[in-house]
Amino acid sequence: MRFYRQSLLGLFLAALTLGLLTLGALQIVGAVRERGAEEGGAPPADERVASVRVMTVSAGEVAPVITAYGEIRARRSLEIRSPRAGRVVWTAQELSTGGRVSAGTPLLRLDQAEARAALDLAMADLGSRTADRDNALGTLALARDELAAAEEQLALRVAATTRQTDLRSRDAGSATAVEDAQLAESSARQSLLAARQSLLSAEAQSAEAEAAILRQTITVDEARRALAETEIRADFAGILDGVTAVEGGLVSANDLIATLIDPDALDVWIRLSTGQFAELLGDAGTLRPVPVRAVLDSGGTVLSASGTLARAGAALGEGESGRLVIATLEAAPGFRPGDFVAVTLTEPPLAGVAILPGVAIGTDGAVLALIADDRLEAVPLTILRRQGNDVIVDATALDGREIVTARTAQTGAGVKVRPIRPDDQAGAKALDDRERARLMALVKADAGLTEADRSALLAQLTAPSVPVDVVARINARAGG
Repeated sequence: MRFYRQSLLGLFLAALTLGLLTLGALQIVGAVRERGAEEGGAPPADERVASVRVMTVSAGEVAPVITAYGEIRARRSLEIRSPRAGRVVWTAQELSTGGRVSAGTPLLRLDQAEARAALDLAMADLGSRTADRDNALGTLALARDELAAAEEQLALRVAATTRQTDLRSRDAGSATAVEDAQLAESSARQSLLAARQSLLSAEAQSAEAEAAILRQTITVDEARRALAETEIRADFAGILDGVTAVEGGLVSANDLIATLIDPDALDVWIRLSTGQFAELLGDAGTLRPVPVRAVLDSGGTVLSASGTLARAGAALGEGESGRLVIATLEAAPGFRPGDFVAVTLTEPPLAGVAILPGVAIGTDGAVLALIADDRLEAVPLTILRRQGNDVIVDATALDGREIVTARTAQTGAGVKVRPIRPDDQAGAKALDDRERARLMALVKADAGLTEADRSALLAQLTAPSVPVDVVARINARAGG
């Protein structure tokens, strides 16, 4: 019994000793871990450095270019209509849709028989009215002679009456002689009145004959005009469109025969936003005559024409927005009314500005510029214009500094970067024929390029090897 009691005591002491040893070991491990945490634990990780493409901003003069679309319209056109009804007896060879005519070219002729007969009758009536006038003039002359004779006869009768009265007062004459002289004088006065009445009648007849001649002359002029209107001519040089008249057909008065369009007098109607329109206004609120270029790309064949901004629309139509401006084109060979063209309007140059990629501007309106130790800082900018994928900004605060050309989620103010400059991107790429043709087509279709830049890029694309940055820039402008 004593043996079991001692064995149990020994086992208890052994278990207690083991527990104390385990507790001591745990305290030692916790102390070591706590000390390790106070000394910094694991070694610090290296700072991540992003590679970014940068460019040097250079302030200078830039002419902003507005890119839009417009429709070619004829500035000078004429609807050729038949002035009277009739049968078409002759048509010119040029009288067809697309026919080119000169000013004064006869186009068609109506049947002239009726018009000629009307003119002949009017001329005959004019001759009759002329004869009536001559007769009236003769009658007028006779009436004037009769009046003169009546006046002379009255003067003689008055003198005779005076003489007989004088003789009677001296008892040398008779009362009967005086009465006869007075009766003769009265009769002469009646004859004078009748002569005056005849003169008035002759004058009225002469005036009526003159009026009849005037009316008949107007009738003759109308008959001549009607005869002239049976032949329709082109008022100016141009191209015919919508020809409907055919030889032998009947036309009514005011029927539309064709439309004459002057191909050398074309306008382009351009729809702009209100903001773009405001940029084209001068100090006095009038539209500035900025140069305009219209381009028509018909699948490889490019037609272009230059012009000048001339005027703006007076009002907005129902359902329309923005502003309508109209540019007058100079020489525009190949263009036709109804063509839908790409248009570039070049504004006056802005000083102290630079063109930056649109992706370089953040939502806060700032760009990321390099500072010491290749870190970035945000620099706010004033955006003056947007053209295509680029923006024109006031570069006064950035002149000569390097900025990130494209902002990403990994870049921001204070971030350390590894800048990739244009010199570091140097390299050439050999292009196959298909890729070369695609890039050249993109350059030709880019309405935001000036002719000088377009020619320079096309010249680079004709070389066997093309710089990689040039290819990347063309694809970026095209949205690729």
